[in-house]
Amino acid sequence: MPSFDVVSEVDEMEVKNAVEQARKELANRFDFREAKAEIILEKEAIKLSAIDQFKLQALEEIVLGKLARRNVSLKNIERKEADISPLGHARQELKLKQGLETDVAKTIVQAIRDTKFKVQTQIQDRQVRVTGKNRDDLQDVIAALRGGEFPVALNYTNFRA
Repeated sequence: MPSFDVVSEVDEMEVKNAVEQARKELANRFDFREAKAEIILEKEAIKLSAIDQFKLQALEEIVLGKLARRNVSLKNIERKEADISPLGHARQELKLKQGLETDVAKTIVQAIRDTKFKVQTQIQDRQVRVTGKNRDDLQDVIAALRGGEFPVALNYTNFRA
């Protein structure tokens, strides 16, 4: 039976490349010469630190701009609140959202049911599996989901005919 998966994932190589580009720009920018600013990429987050809140905001703009240019959806980036120490040093975390949260998955399933196509949906471990007898119905479901507005960017994988 034909099926596909609806997932929400960020391409880790694109994130790594964007962070590397941001680090290069940080090293070359005159206004960051003595700012002691850094960008650290971890498994599920990008950590930013700078000497003050103004530099931190500029650093965030650099990173988000590089991510956007590399076609990483900013819907999958959760900006945490900036931590500012009493001495003025500022830190912030940009969390990468991988997989679908349960409430978002339920919203997607409801959107698919509202289309009235003859398909079945299952929520499986941070993804939604859609199966149907007709491939054309599955392609119509993908088109309907692309037209919808969701809190995360959706990807469609494992299309099996």
